[in-house]
Amino acid sequence: MRYSLEAGGKRLRPVLCLASAEAFAPKADASHAATALECIHTYSLIHDDLPCMDDSDLRRGRPSCHVSFDEATALLAGDALLPLAFELLAIGYAAKPTLATALVRELAVTAGSTLLVGGQTEDMDGQQGDPERVEFILLGKTAAMLSASFAMGAMVGGASAIDVEHFRRAGRAAGIAFQLADDLLDLTADASALGKPVGADAENGKSTYADLHGVGATRQRIEALTVETVGHLRATAGDTVFLVELVRQMAARRR
Repeated sequence: MRYSLEAGGKRLRPVLCLASAEAFAPKADASHAATALECIHTYSLIHDDLPCMDDSDLRRGRPSCHVSFDEATALLAGDALLPLAFELLAIGYAAKPTLATALVRELAVTAGSTLLVGGQTEDMDGQQGDPERVEFILLGKTAAMLSASFAMGAMVGGASAIDVEHFRRAGRAAGIAFQLADDLLDLTADASALGKPVGADAENGKSTYADLHGVGATRQRIEALTVETVGHLRATAGDTVFLVELVRQMAARRR
């Protein structure tokens, strides 16, 4: 569990959660929510890398969990990180039971069969050029977790229900843009810069948005989604200067 959780990476989801809370309440403690999100994300990466899934030997610049240990250990490490996330929320926000309940529900729905797991299930079967399936996978595999990161941070910061929804939608748009950028990197980057294998989608017979619509159209959509994200953030009462800049950098990333 520690090997994968402490391996580094961008820590994007925790950063988004912390920044979203700070946008509404600079002294709010979103550390428990941020860590819970990283636990869920890391568990999903451990399982994604297994031979029965994406069969990837490299993650975050070093051997995947099942390569460093074995498949059974990797499976169990992911299994243990999943409930740990909800334990962190329950204990960390025990003094605020309404908030704790809302956070647990947000993360549970995000990590469940209709979003994260559902998206991975569809991804395992290959899309065979089906645009609707590609959209479902974009929403489930990446956008849902970023949406939860924004929303959970806003909740911890005491944002209104309307502002939480704006943040949830901002995260959804930013998450799709992030995955589209990742798909482009899979086509153009090298493994040493990216910290994971490249060209895996093509090798596994998986269609991406870029495959279906082309690189130019993909970049245009990333730009449009970024504008949408910024619009939702600026529609709230929060101080979103940092988040707006981060979202723009996410869209323009090269690794």
